[in-house]
Amino acid sequence: MSIITAHHLQKSYGAQDVLLDVTIALAHDQRAALVGPNGTGKTTLLHLLAGLEEPSGGAIHRARGTSIGFLPQHADQLLSEPIELYDMLRVVFASLEALARQMRDLERALADPAQHDESMEKYGRLVEQFEHAGGYTFETRIQQVLSGVGFDESDWHKPVNILSGGQKTRALLARLILQAPDLLLLDEPTNHLDVGAIEWLEATLKDYAGSIILVSHDRYFIDSIADTVWELNAGQIETYSGNYTRYQIQREDRRESQLKEYERQQEFIAKEAEYIRRNIAGQNTRQAQGRRTRLERLLKSSEVIQRPQDRKAMRLNLATAQRSGDIVLRARHLVVGYQDDRKPLLKCDQLYLYRNQRVAIWGPNGAGKSTFLRTVLGQLPPLSGEIELGASVKVGYYAQAHEMLDPNDSVLAAILRVQNMPVSKARSLLGSYLFSGDMVDKRIIDLSGGERGRVALAVLSLQGANVLLLDEPTNHLDLNSQEILQDVLADFEGTLLLVTHDRYLVDALATHVWAIEDNRINVYEGNYSEFVAARLAVRAKVEAKAESSKQIAVAKAKPKADKSEKERQKRANKLEQTIADLEARLTELSRQIETAKAGDVAALGTEYAKAEREMQTLIDEWAKIAA
Repeated sequence: MSIITAHHLQKSYGAQDVLLDVTIALAHDQRAALVGPNGTGKTTLLHLLAGLEEPSGGAIHRARGTSIGFLPQHADQLLSEPIELYDMLRVVFASLEALARQMRDLERALADPAQHDESMEKYGRLVEQFEHAGGYTFETRIQQVLSGVGFDESDWHKPVNILSGGQKTRALLARLILQAPDLLLLDEPTNHLDVGAIEWLEATLKDYAGSIILVSHDRYFIDSIADTVWELNAGQIETYSGNYTRYQIQREDRRESQLKEYERQQEFIAKEAEYIRRNIAGQNTRQAQGRRTRLERLLKSSEVIQRPQDRKAMRLNLATAQRSGDIVLRARHLVVGYQDDRKPLLKCDQLYLYRNQRVAIWGPNGAGKSTFLRTVLGQLPPLSGEIELGASVKVGYYAQAHEMLDPNDSVLAAILRVQNMPVSKARSLLGSYLFSGDMVDKRIIDLSGGERGRVALAVLSLQGANVLLLDEPTNHLDLNSQEILQDVLADFEGTLLLVTHDRYLVDALATHVWAIEDNRINVYEGNYSEFVAARLAVRAKVEAKAESSKQIAVAKAKPKADKSEKERQKRANKLEQTIADLEARLTELSRQIETAKAGDVAALGTEYAKAEREMQTLIDEWAKIAA
């Protein structure tokens, strides 16, 4: 049974048709990724499914009683109340706090002998309900989720209305995870998260008990979570089973199959038309007329196969002007940071980058990755040590914030500033990056993040560099453009030094990972998967060494323990006697509570709890000795 379905869904804004005919069904526990070029209506579809907008046509059916949680891509206008972040998440557990208040009321009622038996029965039911619903652990759960989405403890008591847009989005994500609705609708959930938080979110969503529909530009994230991919294009949905990697394979197979069917039908139509032309006025005129009637009927019917459309895609070419020397970069005793505060961000004793290597610089936000690239470029001097480029190195740089572009330039002017060429040639080049018509006259400052990224790539393609320094090149690019960029970088006949959170890209391209760990650059061979495996192996080795040390310590202590066997037995006997005395005391206190006056119940209850804790401590000690 489906948790939500949509039949022949349509959505228009004035004369603009966004969704033409969308039919989908999502089962319980299914996880679907909604993909497609930017601007095709993915966010619009999420709004319709969440009930935030009404469709222009078609129908949406939600299973009865289904709770839906929606994470918007931008949360700047949300969370405007001055409630503290931690308290906002505590509201999720308001029913548990109400139960706790009822339990406290019943504890007071237990002091009344007339209500004791009835109150005790109710109290037992409430305790069981409270414990089953996580009443004793929800505070810990809040803290785990806040840490998971990247909030420091210093942020927990900030009013949510003063948080940044990115922090508000993370706060909403934390609240959704704690609410655990039946259906999660997530629009770019990995935005504003660093790699550690993304990995935490992946692990959380893998174990999530409900259904999920997500929109994301993070291909690795989709690969980890999705079991279905919905491709939205030209206002319609095509469904693919499996994750993102499976979707890529199926999409290509499906397009090839559709193209063969189209060509087969076109060949049939051409043969029929030729037969009709040759025979319409001859001896076989009746057969030709019959075939013409059938052909006309076919051409007017829905059985006509349309040629599969090539998706509008960026065409990128990164050619090198000359070959660099074998050693591209060399660093010794390098300390990277800013001269103003002289605080080291990262260090390395010795580092080499060789020709044709593809290196991903990996580390958390703020670790100094972009600062390292700027040091390589000579924009920032090292705090100490030396770094130098090799012979015949020509560097091309792609900045994360695209600061190398003049915000007041037009798109066309940005290209002509790099290389003087006829305007017609510049327009043709920009057409390869999906800029046409009046778009080339728009100012850089007025472009979206994805559009600025495409201009930066166009500028990069004109530089003839043999070493590319790329800072988050897939940010703001749709999935199709990411695939194209990945293919072009794979064919690049030079050296790559890459800062990115795109694990899919690192997995596909990297020959080495330079990981920033404890403010130092450590070199790992291989791609992202091999880097993760190497880290796990190191961790396992450290844990095994710690366990071995522990076992050695136990073995060394054992002879001494054998000598004290009599002392241990003596202690065990004493514990058994003390525990028996406490059990008798607890029985007596319980009897006294049942018959006590109202004013004495609280003191007796406190004494009972103290004796119970003392007995449990002694039981734990006795168990260790017995073991």
